[in-house]
Amino acid sequence: MRYAQGGGLTAERREFRERLRRKAVERFARGETNAVIARDLRVSVRSVQRWRKSWERDGTRALASKGPASRPRLGPAQFRQLEAELARGAAAYGWADQRWTLERIQTVIARRFQVVYTIQGVRKMMRRHGWAYVPPARRAAGQGPGDGSAGAAGGWVRAEGGRNGRAPRAPRSPGCE
Repeated sequence: MRYAQGGGLTAERREFRERLRRKAVERFARGETNAVIARDLRVSVRSVQRWRKSWERDGTRALASKGPASRPRLGPAQFRQLEAELARGAAAYGWADQRWTLERIQTVIARRFQVVYTIQGVRKMMRRHGWAYVPPARRAAGQGPGDGSAGAAGGWVRAEGGRNGRAPRAPRSPGCE
């Protein structure tokens, strides 16, 4: 996964990129041109230009890794607490049905953890942790809304059988590309 836990590069990739910047600094000191450095390090000339400008202004420390760009706002322990809250059901939070929507999950996160997520942020976090959206089931003729089946209402549920705990992706329909 390119962005570990949804926040920035992995530690290995940050270290790799910092090593590239250190190599570039050595070559700046030798007077090599940006184009030659970029070609040899296999990076863009614009990146080398930015590195050189930072190096000239603030020295080598300006090119050190600043750490992860961001970290997940809910840690693993908090996500487990969120799953426990979701297991209680939506009715425990005052909603008329048991369906978990992204908006409802967003509300629970804000109330329980005082953390604000966008709807898309909630969706990405839930997918990353192995949850999937189940569309409402179609009802047979004569079947009422209170049939008691778990998938009838739809909503977000813990996925089964996905790779690394993730929800399996739905197969693509031919011609949808």
